Amino acid sequence: MKTLHARMRLLDRRHPRLALLVQVLLLVVLCAVCEYVVRAWRLPVPGSVLALGVLLLMLACGVVPMSSLRRGADWLLAEMLLFFIPAVMAVSQHAALLRAEGVRIVAVILIGTVLVMTATAFLVDLVWRWRQKHHAQ
Repeated sequence: MKTLHARMRLLDRRHPRLALLVQVLLLVVLCAVCEYVVRAWRLPVPGSVLALGVLLLMLACGVVPMSSLRRGADWLLAEMLLFFIPAVMAVSQHAALLRAEGVRIVAVILIGTVLVMTATAFLVDLVWRWRQKHHAQ
């Protein structure tokens, strides 16, 4: 594993665009494999969620160092808006539904966003306080 990490760092320094492509492909392959596992085993969770969990475990256990995927992950996050364009185009094809239920849909989106942001803020505060308490000891 150490040689793989060293090769990824070397590739990142010498050929950053190739490193970007390799890292994005690794993330896509992980997602595709997890999607296949979910369908084959009929798991009640999306393949992308399983892929996130597997990636988190690999990062936490040190199987995959964060530096090996940083460039690809940064690119995916920076270009995330491009991934929403097909969804927006699909919504625009249902104008009648938007006219009939648009206010309810917007209300659900806004309420859901506020709830998620509030829960995230409380969780971050809770973890921050816990870390402050345990690091002080």
